[in-house]
Amino acid sequence: MNNWLIRNAQVVNEGRTFAADVLLRDGFIERVAEEGITDARGTIEVDATGKHLLPGCIDDQVHFREPGLTHKDDIAHGSAAAVAGGITSFMEMPNTVPQALTQQLLADKYVMGAATSVANFSFFMGVGNSNIDEVLRTDPRTVCGLKAFLGSSTGDMLVDDERALDRLFREAHLILAVHAEHEPTVKANLAKAIAEYGENIPVEVHPVIRDAEACYRSSSAAVARAREHGTRLHVLHISTARELELFTAGPLKNKRITAEACIHHLWFDEHAYQAKGTLVKWNPAIKTGADRSAIRQAVLDDRIDVIATDHAPHTLEEKALPYAKCPSGAPMVQHALVTILELVHQGVITLERVVEKMCHAPARLFDVSRRGYIREGHHADLVLVDLSAPWAVSKANLLYKCGWSPLEGQRFQSRVLRTWVNGNLVWDGERVNTSMRGQRLLFDR
Repeated sequence: MNNWLIRNAQVVNEGRTFAADVLLRDGFIERVAEEGITDARGTIEVDATGKHLLPGCIDDQVHFREPGLTHKDDIAHGSAAAVAGGITSFMEMPNTVPQALTQQLLADKYVMGAATSVANFSFFMGVGNSNIDEVLRTDPRTVCGLKAFLGSSTGDMLVDDERALDRLFREAHLILAVHAEHEPTVKANLAKAIAEYGENIPVEVHPVIRDAEACYRSSSAAVARAREHGTRLHVLHISTARELELFTAGPLKNKRITAEACIHHLWFDEHAYQAKGTLVKWNPAIKTGADRSAIRQAVLDDRIDVIATDHAPHTLEEKALPYAKCPSGAPMVQHALVTILELVHQGVITLERVVEKMCHAPARLFDVSRRGYIREGHHADLVLVDLSAPWAVSKANLLYKCGWSPLEGQRFQSRVLRTWVNGNLVWDGERVNTSMRGQRLLFDR
């Protein structure tokens, strides 16, 4: 392991941007010195003049498809794309093959992560209709949380047994993250679309099939149940303005019910379907420009607590299938940070707020141990970015195993120059050091 001195950086941390030198030693942040550091023998120096140093982003929702769906993605490729995009820690979902519904299957995923991930990692324990006893055995210190699909998506892990749900919300002993779409509403809307269009449903109808009502009915039911039982509930990928009335502004430390926004719901609106077709088919669906504006505002006023990706690749062949057979999801981890930094350039959000929502807040929400901040004594997970280094997304610079992105052709003004994970330089602006390994995340619970 090398030790590093990052000189003259514009450090963005805890609501401030300030000039400082940052010393990394033995995998940790040893010093953050606004007055500069003069004695740093045995280090590799990086001149960060004019560049911004951020904490590594923590993504609380990815689908790296391993095991069983590795023709779409795997932990090695997904984590490599993540670190190239400034994400140093991820939390991965249980809808793999087999689904992570037992403690042994969950443990197997941690073995896979330790073997191939260049980023730090954690894996959610999956909830089914008949495994609540197994779910309640999950170790809060070493597992990020529990995941329940209250609406079906890739992997068909729908939890719809009312007795199982009631027990889950009543007895859950760590964060319960939910995908919230009302299944009967979605099915009824799909039946109407089939009656109108037959087998040729246009993708523009996707937000009509998976509409705002389906989202609100499921989210509001989950929030009501959580309030009844005092559940620590985290509602994933909010996609509608109406759902935002369910969440309160204010400090994260005071909340039992929290919400997440994803990159695609902050970037795209319904006009993307005409330009990109099924490449932007996600569950929940991208909806109207008004919904997008409302979600952006909720990020600013703290009704939405974190920003994540819901990185969920499929092959191009799968995405080229007709609407009803085309799976939902797209790769996002390599471009999440630069996409949000583009919104900084547009004046939508400040750089300090980006760091709050993508670094600090996920660390606080999940009680991640010593990550998510640029603090002395914390793990040295850091990202150096240049806000004035234009480039464009193309197939030639993609690291995704699936080989495509819905952002191809998009020009960004910011670039991730370097990424350190536990003090190791894993991305140098051109390539990922695939010999490095991240660490299993631990949680202060």
